Amino acid sequence: MVAQDTTYVQKACAYVTRGGSEVLVFEGPSHDGLQIPKGTVESWETPREALYREVVEESGLATFGDVERLVTDVWTRRESPPKRYVRHFYHVRVHEPRDAWTHTVTGTGPERGAEFAFSWLDLGTDARFALDLDDYLGRLTDVDAGGVGPSVAAD
Repeated sequence: MVAQDTTYVQKACAYVTRGGSEVLVFEGPSHDGLQIPKGTVESWETPREALYREVVEESGLATFGDVERLVTDVWTRRESPPKRYVRHFYHVRVHEPRDAWTHTVTGTGPERGAEFAFSWLDLGTDARFALDLDDYLGRLTDVDAGGVGPSVAAD
């Protein structure tokens, strides 16, 4: 049996919150469950730069408050052929008065032109997210409560 090379894809993932109690979500095409703004880190950008670009392209939000890096992990997208995502999770605070909106995705990626319907989800809600994107939601409670929160690694 010949071992296959594993593909690693860098992803920037945004927990966009407002008021310390809600996280921005949408239901996107081709995945069951809620999602958060996220996308591939291009070769010419840092994960933080990709984060800003992806949030703007996918949600239309362009004004951010504090942005904190939470964690980086490696998540298995599929076993055969092996594909892993190196996911960089960030916490992005915003002041957004809209409770819900639809945004047409911009940029050059395959989702360009798709419409995502955004809404806010209470952080205390027990909801399942597509692609295990809810793995680190629990860290937001500590950060927003004014506590020390997780350490922030440099980009």
